[in-house]
Amino acid sequence: MTLIPARRRRARARAGAWTRDAVLLTAAALFLAPIVWLVLAPTKTEESIRGGFPFSVGSPGNVGRAWDNLFAFNDGIILRWIGNSLLYSSAGVALSLVLCVTAGYGMAKFLFVGRKALLIATLIAMIVPTSATVLPLYVELAAVDLTGTALSVILPLACYPWGVYLAYTFFAGSLPDSLLEAARVDGASELRIFLAVALPLARPLVALIAFFGFVSAWTNFMLPYLMLGDTEDYPLPLGLSVLPMENIVSGNPNFSTVDIGLPEAALAGVLSVLPILLMFLLAQRHLTSAQLAGSEKG
Repeated sequence: MTLIPARRRRARARAGAWTRDAVLLTAAALFLAPIVWLVLAPTKTEESIRGGFPFSVGSPGNVGRAWDNLFAFNDGIILRWIGNSLLYSSAGVALSLVLCVTAGYGMAKFLFVGRKALLIATLIAMIVPTSATVLPLYVELAAVDLTGTALSVILPLACYPWGVYLAYTFFAGSLPDSLLEAARVDGASELRIFLAVALPLARPLVALIAFFGFVSAWTNFMLPYLMLGDTEDYPLPLGLSVLPMENIVSGNPNFSTVDIGLPEAALAGVLSVLPILLMFLLAQRHLTSAQLAGSEKG
């Protein structure tokens, strides 16, 4: 067996590190380029966006004009869309947290008939595409006359199989049965054990489910598109899809005469990303610990 000289090994290690860094920098540039363009676009005019350098910087005055046009569109309906998104997302996340955490805890710590079947059903629900469930959901909600209401969006968002399975793995791997038994010996009820013992330890889990649940609810497009008929009930992502229509729809009372172009659309895109960024900043300290929780028994 031929031994490789130390100098050659160091040269290969440096070459490997350079290659790795080059690949990572290229991937980062590809991912960041659309975000940089989106942030810079409101500072430019329509003409400079279409014909100028994509990453040039315009002037703050263009941002102000785009802001005024955007919030004047259809008498400021974008504020209604933002409020709708906050309502649908926050209510859906609150309900999903209650359902996911309690269901995961129950499957992880209690033996009951149908427990394995319920876990398998949860796994199956995780791999079914969301688009495949929209039509059955519409039929079910139409049968109880809920289509066109806020509940037609909130209730489906509360059903979050991935959060249930994540809670199951967390409680199964990170909450010792001996801790629960000690609380039972002290005379604590099952509800108090869950609220006073299990739930405080699950704060990273709650943050993780809340973050991904909020992102999923905030960016959901197909469900509101099918369930809601009135543009005033649209969430922000769905409302953004009708902004460009103002330039091609004439005589439609649902649209104003405000000129909506690329700067306004880009500014609306920036506004739609800000709540997700804020949610990430609030939950980031818990995300890593929650992702690693349950990976080891102990």
